[in-house]
Amino acid sequence: MSTGVIIALIVIVAAVLIIAAVLAQRARRGSGGQNLKRRFGPEYDRVVARHDGDEKAAERELAERVERHGSLRERPLEPAQREQYEARWTAAQERFVDSPREAVAEADRLLAELAGVRGFPDGAQYEEQLAALSVHHPHHVQGYRRVHRVARASVGSEQNGDGRAGTEEMREAMVEARALFEDLVSPSRHDNHRDHRTESRRPAESLERSDGGTAPARGDGGRAHLPRGLTRRHVKGS
Repeated sequence: MSTGVIIALIVIVAAVLIIAAVLAQRARRGSGGQNLKRRFGPEYDRVVARHDGDEKAAERELAERVERHGSLRERPLEPAQREQYEARWTAAQERFVDSPREAVAEADRLLAELAGVRGFPDGAQYEEQLAALSVHHPHHVQGYRRVHRVARASVGSEQNGDGRAGTEEMREAMVEARALFEDLVSPSRHDNHRDHRTESRRPAESLERSDGGTAPARGDGGRAHLPRGLTRRHVKGS
């Protein structure tokens, strides 16, 4: 076999190997993107939109979040802690009827505190806490983001008199934020879910009945109903 033929074969083999490596890399990237999309759900779409549709940039950001916070293990709540947080959240909901701004601010503080107790970064590091929550609770983290934004806007409207956060916007933020609260306050997979739902539902129900406006809880896995002020569009002005 001549030297020219050998060189040609080497070039062909090298080209084939390079093409195979490129294809394999693209396949890995595609698989990683699909994994991130499945993991983050609606949060994936929000990050892509924030990057003006650049999926690669969005995936880099989400992959960095997973690298920083993916190994975080949530600390369990003691039953007494769980009941206290549930009672505080119900009280904030009831306060919404007369003081929507105060209720939204309390919901924002409560989520930040509860996330910190569960082992997420401290609430003083809001962006980092939000990033960690998005890794472990991606389907509901938008509720925290929204209630935090509305709470800050409400403070600004009081200071500047510009009314930036309306009552309806605050109500919707409170309702959406409740999903993350329920995720954070719920027992871990190793706890007895049935016992928790029987015991922890009682204080929340008693608070809601004291407002005189909620129906008995249905068989919905222990989720307390919202006071009337959060289920109606007509509440006292902001």
